Amino acid sequence: MEPHSRTRRRATNLKAVWGRQKERGIRLTSRTDESGGRALSAMIFAKVWVQSRRLRNSGKVPSTPDYAAQLRNAELRVTRPRVTVLEVVHARPHAATETVFDAVRAVLPGVSRQAVYDVLHALTDAGLIRRIQPSGSVALYESRVGDNHHHVVCRSCGVVSDVDCAVGEAPCLTPSAHNGFVLDEAEVIYWGLCPDCSTTQSLRSQT
Repeated sequence: MEPHSRTRRRATNLKAVWGRQKERGIRLTSRTDESGGRALSAMIFAKVWVQSRRLRNSGKVPSTPDYAAQLRNAELRVTRPRVTVLEVVHARPHAATETVFDAVRAVLPGVSRQAVYDVLHALTDAGLIRRIQPSGSVALYESRVGDNHHHVVCRSCGVVSDVDCAVGEAPCLTPSAHNGFVLDEAEVIYWGLCPDCSTTQSLRSQT
């Protein structure tokens, strides 16, 4: 099952899972990370997850984007590998490099691994796709760009989902000191447990 299909199934069951947690009086908290920072509670993470699911279903990403036009607007030559990589990243949000490569090879059997890597780098540099890499994860690629959105990551299974900017505009967060830097972006990652993993942990704790 593809990762995005799995997250859709999780989203469908989220409200029921959350309701069961509240009925049982359970308030789970995820493990504190190695840096000692406070981890996001499972209940807060669930709220963020609900928002991310609504966001994915909001229609902000066009269903039939013109990939060739996107390449031309970015002053990139239109090639089959570039168009195919864009199609794959749009269809598989937060796809790892190997996932993209395997999907492209299924369409273009003759394409090389290096060619796919080069296309990913070119599309990222052009701002057509975005590269993220949560701590402990391989590089992931997504097609949603230019809106300063954040991400939620499950500590257990590693699934990633989008969530709107906490403030609504870049850079979103203002540090206590900026050391002379002109700030234009803040990369925020929420960590916790996804609905399936939080339910599994709850059931284990009750046995």
